[in-house]
Amino acid sequence: MQQKSFPHHPLVVIIAITFLFLGFQSCATFQQSTDNEEISGDIEQPSLLSKIDSVKKAEESQRKTDPQPSFEADTINVDTLLTQLSLKEKIGQLFSIRANGRYLSEDHSQYQRLLRKVQQYGVGGITFFSGDIYAQAVMTNKLQRAAKIPLWISQDMEYGAAMRIDGATRFTPAMGVAATQNPDYAYWMGKITAQEAKALGVHQIYAPVLDVNNNPQNPVINVRSFSADPSVVSVFGNKFIEGVRSENVISTAKHFPGHGDTNIDSHLSLPVINADFARLDTLELSPFRSAINNGINSIMSAHISFPAISPDTALPATMDPSIINSILADSLNFDGVVVSDGLEMRGISAHFSPGEAVIKALKAGVDLMLLSPDELTALHEIEQAVQSGDISEKRIDRSVRKLLQWKKQQGLFEDSQIDIDSLNKKINRRSHQLIADEISRKSLTLLKNDDNILPIRASEFENIMVVSVSDGSSGNAGSSFVSRLRNYHPNIKSHVLDQRTSKEDRRAMEQDAKDADLIIIGSFVYVRSGENTQMREEDLSFLQDLTQDKPSALIAFGNPYVVQDLPDINVQLMAWSAHSSQVRNTVPALFGGSEISGRLPINIPGMYAIDHGIHLPQTTLRDDEPEVAGLSPDSLSRIDDIMNEAVFDSTFPGGVVTVVKNGTVAYQRGFGYQSYDKLNKIDEDAIYDLASLTKVTATTPAIMKLVEEGEINVDDKVGKYIPEFSEGDKKNITIKNFLLHNSGLPPFRVYIDSLKSEEEIIKAVKNEPLTYQTGTDYRYSDLGFILLGEIIEKVTGQTLDEYVDDKFYHPLGMYNTFFNPHKRGTYITRRIPPTEIDTTYRDTTVHAYAHDERAYYLNGVAGHAGLFSTGGDLAKYCQMLLNDGWYAGHRFLKESTIETFTTQQSKQVNRGYGFDRKSDGFSTAGSLMSEKAFGHTGFTGTSYWMDPQNDLAVIILTNRTYPHRSYGKDISKIRAKIADIVMSSIVK
Repeated sequence: MQQKSFPHHPLVVIIAITFLFLGFQSCATFQQSTDNEEISGDIEQPSLLSKIDSVKKAEESQRKTDPQPSFEADTINVDTLLTQLSLKEKIGQLFSIRANGRYLSEDHSQYQRLLRKVQQYGVGGITFFSGDIYAQAVMTNKLQRAAKIPLWISQDMEYGAAMRIDGATRFTPAMGVAATQNPDYAYWMGKITAQEAKALGVHQIYAPVLDVNNNPQNPVINVRSFSADPSVVSVFGNKFIEGVRSENVISTAKHFPGHGDTNIDSHLSLPVINADFARLDTLELSPFRSAINNGINSIMSAHISFPAISPDTALPATMDPSIINSILADSLNFDGVVVSDGLEMRGISAHFSPGEAVIKALKAGVDLMLLSPDELTALHEIEQAVQSGDISEKRIDRSVRKLLQWKKQQGLFEDSQIDIDSLNKKINRRSHQLIADEISRKSLTLLKNDDNILPIRASEFENIMVVSVSDGSSGNAGSSFVSRLRNYHPNIKSHVLDQRTSKEDRRAMEQDAKDADLIIIGSFVYVRSGENTQMREEDLSFLQDLTQDKPSALIAFGNPYVVQDLPDINVQLMAWSAHSSQVRNTVPALFGGSEISGRLPINIPGMYAIDHGIHLPQTTLRDDEPEVAGLSPDSLSRIDDIMNEAVFDSTFPGGVVTVVKNGTVAYQRGFGYQSYDKLNKIDEDAIYDLASLTKVTATTPAIMKLVEEGEINVDDKVGKYIPEFSEGDKKNITIKNFLLHNSGLPPFRVYIDSLKSEEEIIKAVKNEPLTYQTGTDYRYSDLGFILLGEIIEKVTGQTLDEYVDDKFYHPLGMYNTFFNPHKRGTYITRRIPPTEIDTTYRDTTVHAYAHDERAYYLNGVAGHAGLFSTGGDLAKYCQMLLNDGWYAGHRFLKESTIETFTTQQSKQVNRGYGFDRKSDGFSTAGSLMSEKAFGHTGFTGTSYWMDPQNDLAVIILTNRTYPHRSYGKDISKIRAKIADIVMSSIVK
């Protein structure tokens, strides 16, 4: 039997477009390609691609009609300016120098050196490295004011501005973006990166990487490349370039003519590629040729030697006229700006003096010189070379003219200052992060899933051991990974395996491995210059022994080729990056909270070919932003007002509201306090006494399951199970009558004035006389559900709590749902708000015991009340019902059973079997849910309503009975208002 997956979600991209540009209010879905096997139950949504195309066309049209920046203003004539510059000033314009965007006092030596290079050397640009948003902006403004000619600001931003700037938007590395198989993600990555760059006064970004990563041993490119397939690199690279261009920022393709087939890091020495021109032309040059045809206006050279092409085998491409002039300029017809890679890199600086390096680069055809190890010496040597005739001033003019023209086009002569007050409106906006998160989720690539270990089911793997492997020595690798895993699984032991790991640590791992049902290896082995690209031999041998004969999974958060080290492991998943955002979007997918749909953009030699990938649908909930679920966060924020007002006017001390939409917990917040002393705030994981929600969260699903298994029938006479109902006016009462509250039993009896034992109360309920003829009226009754609990126990041979935990709560991952929470220790009880100060029966504050007196004296387990749970747990249960009985890859109930129990079954009132339904007049489900909505309420102030037509659930948990059941105000209107707010938040 095939599992039913969740419906595909409205994509974040389209919502982000709403914020970014046109204000669209509709949502759509991009249907990823999958393996040949179709997954039953998938719901196809309209393609996103046409919507994105229309957005881009509208955007282009808008640019044509809007007033354009004064890029061609005649206030500055480049040729005139060029004639006014001295030779030294011209030479200075060729250089872009290193700076960090960190705070420096004005008299700090580093700042003074920067200032001197700008004012005295006349350098033309700044290349920023690490920094933060405001410090870099302030530094840029100060240096721009100090410069005679505006500075050209550039920065490495391969995976977003966050590559160098703390607090900016970070994207999945290029290889992960290509794994999505959606080139439009590269477009939006480029566009957002450029938006944030422009806001920071950065005019040129050094991206995309157009190297074809066809060498697994490459120590410097790796996931920086889109793919080992040049056509894939071309497609994704061009889309990135288009996105950057849409924001009038300069992108730079690198590293020409190709850095993918090297096993030496050019930062440390000079790599050599022995390929001839024919191979170069069909492989390495292909993405660059495509980018040039697509209008790229900047290309960075590589510090790599090509002896099969160049007459001078000692020259790196940066200094080789046969590479830059002959191939790039002449063969490929590139007439833009050629940028050198960093001249401080040892592939250059170990062999050439600072001035010699620049002179040779100029002769080769390079225009912009990055990161000279000694600008002053270089300036002096170049000036001498001009005077000696070794290089002409005309050659220098050619490059300077290009650079000045760039500055004019960017309007720098009119205004080079950054509007610092606007930065928080332009950088790492919510819409930017939503797009980045979606790319991250879509990048996940499952290579192997032997024994269907993914998605992980806690009911099958009760004890998990996590080993975070690192080639570093910090001792804290994978801490974020482990922390997030614990949000999805209650029993996790974790260890770090790195250079600090001792023999004692290894023995502890071996011991924990014996008790583990599943071992997860999080690989945080990065590609580092000059280091082995895969696991250390001693660690590898240890892991091989550890995982032998144990179910195990390898999650690669860095170097993808690490899977070669552990080929026999059951699960291999590519996650591409160890950044916290990538980890955050990876962990839910391990448990079915996200679809896994990526395809491998590279070959893993001897293991996997390009385009390999196993598709897994989403089968469980995950927490995410409202926009992801197609809800407006601004509209949902009105729930805060409703709940806070209710707390302030003492309707209840506190509560939790959870909203589920499209397989996502889109909203969940705690409000107020556990009690009116306001000492213990309500968190999202607060555990509430559900009261009558027990009827539809425990008793009703148990009946549903037993009906499916043929153990009982709703038309069964109750007398079949309870002798007291086998004669007289009770003999015709059926299970159905109890579920519909039309059996003739009264609403309730207190009993406990004199009866305070389970045996006495059950006996009294069984012998309770009817108050009206069976089936002729509707009177909501706890007594029938108490007896249903007894029937369930008789049929199953298990207590009610044991049965529902075994059949539902444990496999659903509802670890905070149980009867009698007082037996579970302080970690549980401290999260439970009190329900009442009972001065009638128990003469105490009711806390962590069933509030309902009959349930309390029935040992805390009853068919009508006594269950405790959280909003998060109930969300899983509701989603299972909304998803036609499927959850976490497991069928809990049949679709037909759910349909039967949740549609109207009563002639007297609009109720299903057990479940309430939205009534025609006032309903606590509000006025906007569809007629298919079903749910229930609980006396303590709890409720949930589900609307299958809108794939939505609204869960409200409070302790409105505290301090006394007559104290709180009516909660019905609050429930209805919140339901209507959620419905009106759906983005149409």
